[in-house]
Amino acid sequence: MKILHRVLAGLAPALALTIACKAGAMDMAVPGISVRMPIKSLQEVRFNTTARQQFDFSCGSAALATLLSHHYNYPISERAIFENMYRDGDQTIIRKQGFSLLDMQRFLARRGFKADGFEQPLEKLLDAGLPAIVLVSENGYNHFVVVKGMADGRILLGDPSRGTRSVSLSDFKQLWHNKLLFVIHDYKGLANFNSPSDWRAAPMARLAEGISRSGLESVTLFKHGAGEF
Repeated sequence: MKILHRVLAGLAPALALTIACKAGAMDMAVPGISVRMPIKSLQEVRFNTTARQQFDFSCGSAALATLLSHHYNYPISERAIFENMYRDGDQTIIRKQGFSLLDMQRFLARRGFKADGFEQPLEKLLDAGLPAIVLVSENGYNHFVVVKGMADGRILLGDPSRGTRSVSLSDFKQLWHNKLLFVIHDYKGLANFNSPSDWRAAPMARLAEGISRSGLESVTLFKHGAGEF
């Protein structure tokens, strides 16, 4: 066993590179022993508990799928939410601007969830143990993300375009312009907030670095109109 331990330890650097590059499984040749190890890429890990947006203007439906599926034990796909909100909403506006918080509120109400937007300090989420959907903005482009947790001056985000990641509190506050927290309240049960498994999936990165600079296909522009939050 000591020999096997030393062999596996020597393979650790190669394993680390493989995990970062490709998902699947690895067959390891050790004299007299066959070892098969399942491997997940970093990209897959980031989207374990964050729904990936499927369309340019669907970060709102993906954020809502993340909130319901991974924080309120209500499994539902991004596509199911998208189709429902698109069918019942103003399709012309949605194609141009994406979904609004009002679209999300109406969708939730039809399923028995009471949700509203509140102008409150971010720290209130930690006090209440509640996740929230928030709108972040950079260079004029807005994007919905889920605040999944807070700890040690870091904010854990479920980003529909980049997956689960963490940013510093100071960086986040610079890009969170409207100071609005969209939360489900009066819920009969405990919301999942600050989950250790979510934190394990979060790379250390600045929010500004999380938005791809190679193109804007995954970033949606939202405009708040009259009557919206």
